[in-house]
Amino acid sequence: MPELVVQQRGGYRRMSLLETRKLTKMFGGLCAVNQLDLQISPGEIHGLIGPNGSGKTTTLNLLSGLYQPTEGKIYFNGVDITSKKPHERTRIGIARTFQTLQLFDDLTVLDNVMIGRHCRTKAGIAAAGFRTRRMQVEEQETRLYAMELLDVVGLKSRALTLAGNLPYGEQRMLEIGRALATEPRVLLVDEPAAGLNPTEIRTLIGFFRHLKAKGVTVLLIEHRMEVIMQVCDLITVLDYGGKIAAGSPKEIQNDVK
Repeated sequence: MPELVVQQRGGYRRMSLLETRKLTKMFGGLCAVNQLDLQISPGEIHGLIGPNGSGKTTTLNLLSGLYQPTEGKIYFNGVDITSKKPHERTRIGIARTFQTLQLFDDLTVLDNVMIGRHCRTKAGIAAAGFRTRRMQVEEQETRLYAMELLDVVGLKSRALTLAGNLPYGEQRMLEIGRALATEPRVLLVDEPAAGLNPTEIRTLIGFFRHLKAKGVTVLLIEHRMEVIMQVCDLITVLDYGGKIAAGSPKEIQNDVK
């Protein structure tokens, strides 16, 4: 088992919580991700940018277990998780949102977040069927936890609203809230600002700053550069599936290659 990778950058030491080594994904003759080395440190908001088709979402699909790599390895806290399934990665602390919303539209906002909490509950099918005391206590604890998260994402007043009736921007925040309900150590977020208006984007920037202040580790895919530049500690740039640049927002802005 490899140790947490310690890198030297900008005068300080970085330890990788989530890391890829020579990560590669082929679809037939198309190389969607090519020999990608990526290191994400605890408490860091790490931006992943690049043109359409550069391999960003494929990278998230590999990290979350939806795809298996053609080559390469994925390590989480120093442990090889390359072969782990999506639900196993959720349990160890990797959660994600999707570029296309994946909500339960006919359930309430509260129910959507409570479903996200399911991986942390312990009551089994029998307990649920017989409505045991333990199950009822756990359900109440889950409800309270979900309400706290809705307050964090600004949707507490919408708790009993059907998810499908929310405005688009609030649906985006709900999906993030549901991912946070799994208590992730790393949150993978795919284009949260897509389709948002300027007011909603400012709210989103404030929300990611709040996550940063709480020490939440985030890998963020985003095309809106005002979001990336204002919230990210480090940025990796992809093109044709490969890494072409990496550094701080200032370093990326000044990179003339």
